[in-house]
Amino acid sequence: MFTKINSSTTVGLDCAPITVEIDLGKGFPNFQIVGLPDTAIQEAKERIRAAWKNSELHFPNGHRILINLAPADVRKEGSSFDLPMAVGMYTALELPELDLNNSIFIGELALDGKLRRTTGILPLAIYAKQTGYQKIFVPASNAKEAGLISGIEIYPVESFRAIVNHLSEFEQIQQLPPQEISKLFSRSVYEMDMAYIKGQEYVKRAMEIAASGAHNILLSGPPGSGKTLLARTLPSILPQMTADEAIEVTKIYSVAGMLPEEMPLITERPFRAPHHSASDVALVGGGKFPRPGEISLAHRGVLFLDEFPEFPRTVLESLRQPLEDGVVTISRAQGTITFPASFTLVASQNPCPCGYATDPDRTCSCSPMQISRYQKKISGPLLDRIDLHVEVPRVKFEKLAKEELAESSEKIRERVEAARERQRARLKNSPYQANSEMKNKDIREFCKLNDQSIDLLRQAVTQMHLSARGYHRILKLARTIADLGGVDDIATEHVAEALQYRAKVE
Repeated sequence: MFTKINSSTTVGLDCAPITVEIDLGKGFPNFQIVGLPDTAIQEAKERIRAAWKNSELHFPNGHRILINLAPADVRKEGSSFDLPMAVGMYTALELPELDLNNSIFIGELALDGKLRRTTGILPLAIYAKQTGYQKIFVPASNAKEAGLISGIEIYPVESFRAIVNHLSEFEQIQQLPPQEISKLFSRSVYEMDMAYIKGQEYVKRAMEIAASGAHNILLSGPPGSGKTLLARTLPSILPQMTADEAIEVTKIYSVAGMLPEEMPLITERPFRAPHHSASDVALVGGGKFPRPGEISLAHRGVLFLDEFPEFPRTVLESLRQPLEDGVVTISRAQGTITFPASFTLVASQNPCPCGYATDPDRTCSCSPMQISRYQKKISGPLLDRIDLHVEVPRVKFEKLAKEELAESSEKIRERVEAARERQRARLKNSPYQANSEMKNKDIREFCKLNDQSIDLLRQAVTQMHLSARGYHRILKLARTIADLGGVDDIATEHVAEALQYRAKVE
């Protein structure tokens, strides 16, 4: 008795087809799984036996059971093949004429026969729709996640017994009704608000520009000046994600196993703040079977690196390629995998080891050599990829003691949303979402300057020794400042403001 069941495995953020071939033959009773399975798959034999018994079914102990995961030369991992293997064994034994070619199965079995939550369901649903499958059987706890993709029948499976009854037509599993993604978006409520940040108007302006164009920003100032607070308040002024962006981010969290069961869709922009002890693999991603790192988990959101110089230099240097390309490519012996990494970098640092080199009210205890060594922990090429360099001064008592609130995040967010809408309209025929993502071709088309602005920029390039990358980043920043002002043409004042955000570090 022989049968085949369709399944899949995640490769990066995509899926690859896996055919589960089951042969129940005569001979010495045995249960063997081949096709380069890992330990979790090998242990599925005992999970299937127990689930079969606890589902009040008669396990085929008298047969020689051979299961092959094809293609046999690709290494398989994880427990998601439990369900297709068990279903294949049952149909080969009891329903040999049943045609399941239009269906795909995935899920991990518990010993009592129930299905556990599985990672990578959203990419699987996308893959199933793209390849023409009509039905997908997934654990009930993953059903809403799969239901984000329309045009395919989703069957939430509670237990092995339930799917046996369904296939035997004793009791049908109810198909999950289609979900409307728009109904999953709700008005976000943030604990932190710009209204409660006293002073720092110049820094808040820079944060607004960074949010409007998804530009990278570096905050530098003495301890207690509000750098971390400002960074953690940034999500409150970021624009709401589009449906396509939400699907992109949800795929990453699904593969990483970090998608909350009660939240099938990530609707708020991610904010990731890894500790400075994080390794390069934790930040960039990787492992024997590569998984997304912090920079991919921050896709379409914010990556906040507090105490920037305290990160190991190798970790910081690994950011250079993702900051430039918006993706991270991980190469291993098994192959190469690319993860999206289009994030806004927000970094904060003290000006020196003691923190008071730029504080007019405190005396710095560091030697010039210590200050130089500390500042050189961040390389020039990495600093060149940061659009806004902002000094965050200590807030005076008079401002701290004021009772009235500052401008709220809601009002700032309205301006940011309007600027992003202008960018989306301008870049509608490109794969980019924000000004910071534009390439040279788009910069030439959308960042044209008048003669006065060209003269100003020519002087700046000469006096500030700007690189070609710095030149183009100033143009993109000026484009964002113009968008915030609601104008189509970049004016000289927009270029001048963009230049002042780089002057501090040149």
